[in-house]
Amino acid sequence: MRRRDESGTGAASIGATISVKGIREGVLIALETGDLPDLLARLAELVKGRRTFFRGGKVALQVGDLELTLEDMTQLRQVFEERGVAVWAVIGTNPTTRAAAEGLDLATTFPTHSPEQMPADVPLPEFASGTGILVQRTLRSGQLVTHMGHVVIIGDVNPGAEVIAGGDVIVWGHLRGIVHAGAMGDQERSVCALDLSPTQLRIGNHVARPPDNGRRSNEVRPERAFVSNGQIVAEGWK
Repeated sequence: MRRRDESGTGAASIGATISVKGIREGVLIALETGDLPDLLARLAELVKGRRTFFRGGKVALQVGDLELTLEDMTQLRQVFEERGVAVWAVIGTNPTTRAAAEGLDLATTFPTHSPEQMPADVPLPEFASGTGILVQRTLRSGQLVTHMGHVVIIGDVNPGAEVIAGGDVIVWGHLRGIVHAGAMGDQERSVCALDLSPTQLRIGNHVARPPDNGRRSNEVRPERAFVSNGQIVAEGWK
């Protein structure tokens, strides 16, 4: 990992034909206009490369005005089912696509939700749905936290522990394990910590390691890591 004012090169980002984000019902994957064989190949690569996120999960596909037949829809679903991921909805505007989805008993619209009421004395779950989670404990070696949105940790991330987030990662403590922000390829995300000394840090498809000489304890300060000019840099976090 570079400190501010140093330069270098980074890896290329994921293609723009597919975008992924977390929603209340699971994961939403949006497909833009493109050839179906290419989309299938990209989807297979995406699921394989982010297996931790998708394993045992549910996926909704947003296909816009793409025209998909029943055969096309079956191929799309097989890409996920072969990797243990369930497709529950295909959202599109094309009548042929909607008919094919209904023929496979897939939803074609998102469900509507009424506001949830939670008694004041019921604690919020640690792994809550929505855009972020709050983890109020130290992560020890061998422990893993994954979430499609942002992750905030009140505690330390010890060596051997790992945090994988689709959004930003904030650690109110020592970050000395492995961290991956923007894990679906979003290089606009960042990692913040009171002590930013990870064994490996990734943002999007960019990877960084701490300098070999490390830092003395009296140099520890809050820092924020982000991608700038194709590489990960860190600066003071205020």
